Amino acid sequence: MLKLIYEKSVKGRKGYFLREDSYKEISLKDCIPEYALSRTKKELPEVSEVGVVRHFTALSKLNYGLDDGFYPLGSCTMKYNPKLNEHLALLDNFIYAHPCVDEDFVQGSLQVMYELNQYLSEITGMDQFTLSPAAGAHGELTGVLIMRKYFMDRGELRHKMLIPDSAHGTNPASAAMAGFNVVEVKSNERGGIDLAELRKLMDEDTAGLMLTNPNTVGLFDENIEEIAKVVHSKGGLLYYDGANLNALLGIARPGDAGFDIAHLNLHKTFSTPHGGGGPGAGPVGVKKHLIQYLPTPIVSYNGGKYFFEDVGEKSIGRLRAFFGNFSVLLKAYMWILSMGDEGLKETAETSIINANYVMSKLKKFYKPVYDRFCMHECVLTGREYKEYGVKTLDIAKRLMDYGFHPPTIYFPHFEPYAKETIMIEPTESESKENIDLFIDAMIKIAEEIKTNAEIVKQAPHTTPVSRPDEVLAVRNPTLIFKEINEDR
Repeated sequence: MLKLIYEKSVKGRKGYFLREDSYKEISLKDCIPEYALSRTKKELPEVSEVGVVRHFTALSKLNYGLDDGFYPLGSCTMKYNPKLNEHLALLDNFIYAHPCVDEDFVQGSLQVMYELNQYLSEITGMDQFTLSPAAGAHGELTGVLIMRKYFMDRGELRHKMLIPDSAHGTNPASAAMAGFNVVEVKSNERGGIDLAELRKLMDEDTAGLMLTNPNTVGLFDENIEEIAKVVHSKGGLLYYDGANLNALLGIARPGDAGFDIAHLNLHKTFSTPHGGGGPGAGPVGVKKHLIQYLPTPIVSYNGGKYFFEDVGEKSIGRLRAFFGNFSVLLKAYMWILSMGDEGLKETAETSIINANYVMSKLKKFYKPVYDRFCMHECVLTGREYKEYGVKTLDIAKRLMDYGFHPPTIYFPHFEPYAKETIMIEPTESESKENIDLFIDAMIKIAEEIKTNAEIVKQAPHTTPVSRPDEVLAVRNPTLIFKEINEDR
């Protein structure tokens, strides 16, 4: 068992040394302000250099990431991304470019942003993008602020925003932050928007509908053209959440389906590692009638020079200091160029094939929530196994014993369709061999439930940390407090 580094401490042991003859006449007070000095010795672990290295190397091996294996989190697009793009984004001329430098000295960087805007516009059917938003939710907020400004400019005080029950949680949060009252739209038995309810809810007080398509249960809404008509018939705007754009690349464009605004998650679809806690990017694209409300500035080109251009007085203003998370924009730009038109389309087609392959192989063992062709992810259920006392959570934990990261569970959670859900997104980057290993593990677990349910209910058995008691942890947390020195 891995010990805490404090447990490895040996009194007097050091991982460094300083030559006393070089430092004996230097006082800490000469280097550190008085207020920052502590009068008590800190209880730090005393270990050798090799002890420190081995300790943190061992900790790093407990992590699980895409470089380790299959990571089928539905709704999150946890796919492998080329390391080449990471390398290129670290080129000196990019990472050492100061954000305040004169435009003449960063023409290459501005060209990247200008051309990325063009590529994203072509891919989505939009007319202009802002690359400023720092993440998907930041992009959502940008989009709904544009919607608000659009209606304010027209003298319309619309105060409601329609959001499907299958939406990401950030959708209602972003709408509420922008000052809208959130109104939920139910799904129908096919997993799409209930058109009858949409017609009833969409009125002149409603700014529009925020829609993910394919949606958060991995289904393309069959009624998208009619949905756009209903929203536009009342003067509303149709907002596209691009979290699942990886299923549409080169196949369909949101702008052609009637969407007025679209935000994209570059850290999901366009080659930036997702889920590592690092920066993301959520560019927002709009059709021509909304360009004047974009955040300022945007990158323009006059035939000889790239430059930042002010959007104008109707802009929603500046989103953040400087201009977007540039390294993320770089990786997206490189990925698009390296894939090309056919590569982007193959990406979408492969993600769709992989998800439908998983669903077809597992549907006998885990009933699909919606038994129809899916897009990039499928939603199965473990509800049939509750008669054995096994929950979906148990199935997910048991998968860890087979060496797989569990898929998303208990999401979506809307009634009456979604109960004990298992959302699996194999993405385009997984091979058939890896997917087959995952499918085999899921089938073995289904067989175990019927023959030895306890081994599933008590899983995982092989991981460094066994199953924690989540309920107890929430109700009775163990908190450690240390008194702050009175002299501070």
